[in-house]
Amino acid sequence: MKLGFDVIFMNLAADLAKRSHRVKNQVGAVLTKDTRIISIGYNGPPAGRHNCDEEWPEDGCPRDSRNSCSLALHAEENAILYAVKNGTQIQGSTLYTTLSPCIACARLILSSGIKVVYFRDSYAAYKGLASDEGVDFLNKFGVECKLLLEDIVTN
Repeated sequence: MKLGFDVIFMNLAADLAKRSHRVKNQVGAVLTKDTRIISIGYNGPPAGRHNCDEEWPEDGCPRDSRNSCSLALHAEENAILYAVKNGTQIQGSTLYTTLSPCIACARLILSSGIKVVYFRDSYAAYKGLASDEGVDFLNKFGVECKLLLEDIVTN
């Protein structure tokens, strides 16, 4: 059976998540345009900084006021920032991420001109929130967000 690009890109995002040094949660992201990969990312500290699992193997890095990792960039941020840093045009692109975007990433996605976001798991469920406010925000402003069901993603 020939796999579709959505499945291939989500599988790649899941594989990239395994590169994360985060103790609490590993997330991967793939940024594409016209069925071509233009950037990748996974959650973790900025390049050349402490790795959470090496520096703080038990509990991860220190938490901020929202009980989030104080050092890590989200997978979406890493993918977008790497593309921009290297002069890659991301307007009209599609993002595949293993966890739906938080509200801060949603703002960055909207501002970057990304048009479609596929996600596998819910950020709200992971954080114990009432709703996926990042997904709601993106849908409100015309960025199409789609849950890519796990049973579609075959390894």
